[in-house]
Amino acid sequence: MKEPRLFPNTVAGVLEALEMSFGKGIYADKVVERLLKKNKKWGSRDRSFVAEHTYEMVRWWGLLWALYDQHPSTKRKDLQKLFGIYWLWRGFSLPDWPKFDAIREFPIASRKVALKHTADIESFPHWFSELADEQLGEKWPRIARDLNVPNTVNVRINTLKANKEDVVNELKKVGIELIPHPVFPDALYLNGRPRLNHIPAFQSGLFEVQDAGSQQIGHFLNPTPGSVTIDACAGAGGKTLLLGELMRNQGRLIAMDVEGRKLGELKKRTIRSGLSIVETRAWEEPMVLEKLHETADFLLLDVPCSGTGVIKREPDTKWKLQPTHLEHLKGVQADILHRYPRMLKNGGILVYATCSILPMENSNQVQKFLKNNTAFELIEECTVDPGEHNDGFYMAKMKKK
Repeated sequence: MKEPRLFPNTVAGVLEALEMSFGKGIYADKVVERLLKKNKKWGSRDRSFVAEHTYEMVRWWGLLWALYDQHPSTKRKDLQKLFGIYWLWRGFSLPDWPKFDAIREFPIASRKVALKHTADIESFPHWFSELADEQLGEKWPRIARDLNVPNTVNVRINTLKANKEDVVNELKKVGIELIPHPVFPDALYLNGRPRLNHIPAFQSGLFEVQDAGSQQIGHFLNPTPGSVTIDACAGAGGKTLLLGELMRNQGRLIAMDVEGRKLGELKKRTIRSGLSIVETRAWEEPMVLEKLHETADFLLLDVPCSGTGVIKREPDTKWKLQPTHLEHLKGVQADILHRYPRMLKNGGILVYATCSILPMENSNQVQKFLKNNTAFELIEECTVDPGEHNDGFYMAKMKKK
């Protein structure tokens, strides 16, 4: 592989992004977006360089400082040295710039061998690695490693409009390869990360971008055609679209979210998908919970969570998440589990789901709910660990007696 060449302006772009992300607590995708808008003269190669190496340095922030054996800093001179260490760690050679003189002979290999803790080796905060070790035991080092492998783009065929063979052939015509997922038979993933928005098959709703693990949540609930199904934490609606597809566009599908503005994106997506049974409700509407009392045959609670299962695509989560956030989220999850199931009919099916790897947000919450709500029984639990081509998820299916 040809070694990438370094240019002072794009290296400075990466350092500025790190200053903003770690100094001001802004997520890397927003930082990169701002930087690219500000530097209109950068060509596509420059833009790709800044985006790729910003995300990778965010992902490996803990490891890089452990190799450097320094406390993290956002001072420019420290970040310059850290970039040099990162570049050497990637196996590249440093240019003859004075700013790299102090680390040109940095002993990467011996420093790497000296690291003993999963937190340092896999680049996680020590407090989180200790918590995950306590919660997951011997699974944690493997999951930590898998969370550092950037995810592929996963897609789902919209079976209301097309079949798998049609979509594979359509994308092949425009030079895009779709590959069957090695674990989940209904999911596929893309070879590479091509732009999709301009492709006719995407514009006409023949397929959707959705993580393979996330797709399993819809299949786990498996609502029947003609039923009343509520997706109570719908967000932008990726799971809602799959639920509507499983219902064969028959019945009532109610999508709800605390932030009503998110439902605007869902409305656009339902038009593209061909779904006509989706109704939207914002939680700020008066008496919305009471109006839906015992109306649902199927209820999905894909609750707000730590996002620790999707660190592959949001590496910032490692560094932005704090213990206080986890405690707050546990309270939100318990509140949703306490209040929302009243929308379910007797005999109805409830699925509680998260994109977290932590039992404290998953099975522990379900067990507390079942202990306090004897009208519900657990049918099945499923954990999707982060893998080579998917994120991590948890889901529990319960029946109201």
